Amino acid sequence: MTARIIDGTLIADEMRAEIAEDVKRYAEAHGAPPGLGVILVGDNPASASYVRMKRRACEKVGMRSVGHILPASATQAEVEAAVTALNDDPAVHGILVQLPLPGHIDESTILSLVRLDKDVDGFHPVNIGLLAMKGRDPLFTPATPTGVMELLKRAGAVLSGANAVVVGRSNIVGMPVALMLIRENATVTICHSRTVDLRGQVGRADVVIAAIGKPNFIKGDWLKPGATVIDVGTNQIPDADDPRGYRYVGDVDYDTAVETAGAITKVPGGVGPMTITMLLSNTLKAAWRTAGQA
Repeated sequence: MTARIIDGTLIADEMRAEIAEDVKRYAEAHGAPPGLGVILVGDNPASASYVRMKRRACEKVGMRSVGHILPASATQAEVEAAVTALNDDPAVHGILVQLPLPGHIDESTILSLVRLDKDVDGFHPVNIGLLAMKGRDPLFTPATPTGVMELLKRAGAVLSGANAVVVGRSNIVGMPVALMLIRENATVTICHSRTVDLRGQVGRADVVIAAIGKPNFIKGDWLKPGATVIDVGTNQIPDADDPRGYRYVGDVDYDTAVETAGAITKVPGGVGPMTITMLLSNTLKAAWRTAGQA
């Protein structure tokens, strides 16, 4: 068996074309495009790169992007003031606080300060709480987990009644995606560093979501034949054959997994493009909601 590739780049391109058309309709109706405000604190290269990609993505679909770039030495009060400024800006419909924040900044306070109707990254405690409650719906769900669910949907994965294993329990990916899978009536197991018999847990799964940050950790012979595998990991490893001296791999050993899985994402080109796409989608949703047309 050779797995079917779930092409996140292709799916993201299709969705962004749809978003661009809807952005155009919004701008024509309201005289200005939807706006996304981004707050970046510090000089983390990966975070800075993500912010640049998000800004370019906004430009390509016709959205307005507003950046508040603060030094690593910024105080709690200065970061809070940046959030407040975006909260109060009527041209900004969505706010993204780039994580992680420097250690001296109270992340929970900053995320809680983002206005609920502008929380397009879906990390406000109220939105996460609503996601966890049966019969309640958050205004927004986190971008990466939402992208994972979109990939599963477009791959034709049957989630209702399926055994799903999420490897990783972060607030950014593991926990929210587990809650979203439960909403789709999957039976979900969350695995982590203390899990006993991790290989056995993965081997019983119809759906595997890998989000642990360990390169090539999950091997092909761990998988149940025909399983759907979504690899969220993006890990840099040395590679003398690459002009950069390194390359990116996922948390799943793709070369072995592709021989066992029924469908699988690649790294890069899987979940990554979907994360920014879902952020754009949430921002557009926020703009229409503000206009009373959600």
